[in-house]
Amino acid sequence: MAPMTARAAQGPRPPAPPGPPPGEARLRQAAEAHLARFAATEAGLRRVLARRVDRWARAAEAFGMTDLGPLVAEAKRQAAAVAAAMAASGVVDDAAFAESRARRLLRAGRSRRAALAHLAQKGVAGEVAAEAVGEGAEMEAALAFCRRRRLGPFAAGDATPEAHRQALAALARAGFGRAEAAAALAMDPAEAEDRLLAFRRG
Repeated sequence: MAPMTARAAQGPRPPAPPGPPPGEARLRQAAEAHLARFAATEAGLRRVLARRVDRWARAAEAFGMTDLGPLVAEAKRQAAAVAAAMAASGVVDDAAFAESRARRLLRAGRSRRAALAHLAQKGVAGEVAAEAVGEGAEMEAALAFCRRRRLGPFAAGDATPEAHRQALAALARAGFGRAEAAAALAMDPAEAEDRLLAFRRG
């Protein structure tokens, strides 16, 4: 048996001191670092900063600190204030985020309903999300879905009645209405390609 090292003999290291809870300056630095890598909404940034506070709280608990509630509450209040200040200054722009993300989702074949759900999950207000998603691109989104799944005008060969029913069901599960789904599946391949190309350019 190999001899026990000095570190192993001493047992596991005790948890490191967590330091003070993250204040406004540290939270702002964390926000700037996050935004340098990712687009975010105000609500999304607030959640990122709140998780940072939660990590500090877990480290503080592991170190043996108690009565953390007021410290955590104050740190999260400052996290929300930092996110709000960045939104007020325009560094975080929910409308621009929603417009960019909605365009990407629709071009990837996500339905309007799915895009709205995604934006809601990201913290975008309903009316901001609805304006970003719009009403006019549902057919193009359905065509993008068909192309990705090789359905309708993008299928290899003629679809059987059963394959057509399965394609309609797949589009319905993705959030597309029956009228848009049926029209997308029945579209001429050349027209479908032209519409998708124009949609991507637009």
